[in-house]
Amino acid sequence: MKKIGLIGGITWQSTQLYYQLLNTKVSEELGGQSSCECIIESVNFADISAKQAKGDWQALHAQLTDIAVRLENAGAEVILICANTMHLSVPSIKEKITVPLLHIAEVAGKVVKERGFQKVLLLGTKYTMELDFYKDILKNQFGIEVMVPNTEDREIVHTIIYSELSKGIISNESKQHYLDIIKKSEKDGAEGVILGCTEIPLLIQQEDCDIAVVDTTKEHAYAAVEFAIN
Repeated sequence: MKKIGLIGGITWQSTQLYYQLLNTKVSEELGGQSSCECIIESVNFADISAKQAKGDWQALHAQLTDIAVRLENAGAEVILICANTMHLSVPSIKEKITVPLLHIAEVAGKVVKERGFQKVLLLGTKYTMELDFYKDILKNQFGIEVMVPNTEDREIVHTIIYSELSKGIISNESKQHYLDIIKKSEKDGAEGVILGCTEIPLLIQQEDCDIAVVDTTKEHAYAAVEFAIN
């Protein structure tokens, strides 16, 4: 089994989901007492969030690259960033590591393509929804048409992530906000919704929605297990 290196803490709420999913999947695949071989370096989300708010992406790229290098030096054979937004740092990281990095947008795109969908709603932080790094992969590598909510709804989605989900706060009112936004996208032709923030699965599950849900946290973790055991 290959050792998985996790860049975590973005937030710790979703990082614990990764750890649970990785170990559960390894146990299912290998049986017995098998569990995941992994290394986690977890950051202070307050620091990350402050740099994001200031648009200090270069500092974030350098910080995550240093972590990835440390994980590789510690024996990691594949790297995961436990956050959708911070895949903005992937180009910088890949310049400094020699082991594979599994890109969460590529994993999501593969799942959407396998399910035969052409048009999907992307939910995430405002950075993920508004910048092109994620949408371009879905469009250019997989031919997927990507919808995002309107400006007001993007702000709602983003605020709930940072003020509630990142702190483990689960609100029925916030859940309904998300479901209303997803309903709007259905009317505009969305065939599925990508939960493009690793905290959103804390709030939204497939059973909540009429359209298909792509849980990027789960799919990313499962792709890592497939890589690690094959």
